[in-house]
Amino acid sequence: MTLLRSSDRRGYFGVASMLTLLLLGAGTGVMSPVAEAAGADEWISLLEGASLANWQEDQTGWSLASGVKLHPDAPDQLISEPGDGVLISNGDAVNLYSRQNFQDVELKCEFFIPRDSNSGVKLNGLYEIQIRDTHDMKDLTGDMCGGVYPRAKQEPSYEHIDDGVAPMENAAKPAGEWQTLQLTFYSPRFDAAGKKIADARFEHVMLNGREIHKQVDLHYPTGAAWNTMPEVPRGPLMLQGDHGLVAFRGIQVRPLAK
Repeated sequence: MTLLRSSDRRGYFGVASMLTLLLLGAGTGVMSPVAEAAGADEWISLLEGASLANWQEDQTGWSLASGVKLHPDAPDQLISEPGDGVLISNGDAVNLYSRQNFQDVELKCEFFIPRDSNSGVKLNGLYEIQIRDTHDMKDLTGDMCGGVYPRAKQEPSYEHIDDGVAPMENAAKPAGEWQTLQLTFYSPRFDAAGKKIADARFEHVMLNGREIHKQVDLHYPTGAAWNTMPEVPRGPLMLQGDHGLVAFRGIQVRPLAK
């Protein structure tokens, strides 16, 4: 067994590195052999046994396990079991990007967080559904689990500048339980001159089998990316690794036919 502790470092992926990824994504979809074999309307598993071939090369701070559970004496920590099938961030990891870039896509995955942890899933690397330990939260906010994360500024300190989009209900489970996320996402559309003619959209989002968003248009990227990163017609799936301990399993995407 391996004990995992979160450093609680709220770091941010470098703007230059992220910009490079998105610009590459705008023009091409780099695929692993597994992803390349699948076509539109076929489910692609992004987590294949002991292989992380479907993810970009920088995987610092991520590891595979066969299972994960809360530490019995420290519920803000995780204990992992040797093996594969479960992808774990140590809480101080890089943000993990899929090799393949997607346009319109369905996503389904499971996630597991300890007490007070924080993560997220970003479509096109830009539009975040928040993952956070907020089972007991009464007020609905964009910063809670399942929320469309608010826009933010980074200087002089990180601060939200809008409310994001709150989920329709608090569907989060307590920390220490596996949770399910399913969504349909449509990328923004651009004309021949590169002008945006349609916003990105979360068509629907389900958390633990309950609908929490329906037809949410995304006028801007979320977080600090809204004024630092260009919107693109296609991009990678991103798993946030630097905000806290988190585990994922069963990560599958289905590209939708145009």
